[in-house]
Amino acid sequence: MEAVPLPGARDESLMRRIAAGDETALARVYDQFSATVFGVARRVLGDAAAADDVVQEVFVTLWERPHLFDGKRGTLAAWLGMLAHRRAVDRVRREEASQRRSRAVAAQPPLPPPDLDEAVTSLWMGERVRDAVNELPDEQRACVHLAYFEGKTYTQVAAILGIPEGTAKSRMRLALRKLADSLAAEGISSWR
Repeated sequence: MEAVPLPGARDESLMRRIAAGDETALARVYDQFSATVFGVARRVLGDAAAADDVVQEVFVTLWERPHLFDGKRGTLAAWLGMLAHRRAVDRVRREEASQRRSRAVAAQPPLPPPDLDEAVTSLWMGERVRDAVNELPDEQRACVHLAYFEGKTYTQVAAILGIPEGTAKSRMRLALRKLADSLAAEGISSWR
């Protein structure tokens, strides 16, 4: 008399083969269960294209992490159906969250148009600051450029320029003092 395989023994055998990298075992599982996975996803999502995406996600998970299947807890079909359901529900939740964010953004009052006087003043002040920076001695201008326009620290400025950190700090202090004096002469007291 021939031995009858235990229920689930075939599932576990296929999963061992998939874990070993056997693509034919994956293809066999896909052929057998992809319609079921698609059906579960389609019922939750109501969209065939999104359901196809879920099928792909489920079988990629199966291929990449076959150890997640536990034959003692149920059949392969049930596990794949559960994965499909979870992935589909996650997609629904993400879509709902995205729609809520879009509605919240749409409900925000529009930003007021920029104040023309403020824009002109800002442009003028920017030009004055640039002119004042350009009037600095080369060593000080290099420090200011690295620190303020490139966001470097004193340590980085010193390393880039090949000078001691204390020298970089001194040059920055002198440069900032000269900038403040130069801009104050033009009536600009707040520029940083």
